[in-house]
Amino acid sequence: MNVAEFLAYWEDEGEAYFRRGDYAWMAAQVAGLRVLEIGCGPGFGTAALIQAGCRVLVLDTLDECLAAARQRCGDAPLEALQADVGDLSAPARQQIMDFSPEAVVCWLMGAPAETTGATASDGGKAVAAYREGVHRAVAELAASLPEAALLHLVDRTAIPWQAKDIGRDTLVNYHLGKTLAGLPWQASRQDAAYRKLDGNVVAFGAPRLAHPSLRSVVPVLASLLVRRAH
Repeated sequence: MNVAEFLAYWEDEGEAYFRRGDYAWMAAQVAGLRVLEIGCGPGFGTAALIQAGCRVLVLDTLDECLAAARQRCGDAPLEALQADVGDLSAPARQQIMDFSPEAVVCWLMGAPAETTGATASDGGKAVAAYREGVHRAVAELAASLPEAALLHLVDRTAIPWQAKDIGRDTLVNYHLGKTLAGLPWQASRQDAAYRKLDGNVVAFGAPRLAHPSLRSVVPVLASLLVRRAH
């Protein structure tokens, strides 16, 4: 998707998440804190953080996203920074340090194709690589912020719902091995949670994918609340 298509998609998607209370569920895990939000899309997550009593500094590469977040949050106090978390300038890093976030969140990551390098024929590899790179940059930035005690990562995936307990271990081990490796963060299965989204994988797939083995596989939000190691 180009930028306009990306924003239109996330306007519809974000509205559905907001209406179901998904963003409120995420924001409740960092309620009342000073939060650095990495990537805001059209601002539904930002609005949920403010409603949860958070003071928010939002960082995004796209000025269109920052403008949408400002508009969605109305007169509520909001600091914004247009920057790339993986390539922060000295002034951008200083603005973040001055804000002194207590928590860093990166929720429902997405970006237009011109950012991820995705093509219709790459099988999702570009998006996966982009996600891994951003998660790592977010974890490294959060580790460098003295007052940041929490890092909250949320993304969409699909799991067999009856295997969600095993899935928690998988989620934790994935991030410990990639996102958090060598950094002062710790997480356990108690810090991982799943929240069902509407529908199931069979309903979203083509008829050839409607195999009985997929009937228990559901789309979910996968949440991991990471804590600074002491």
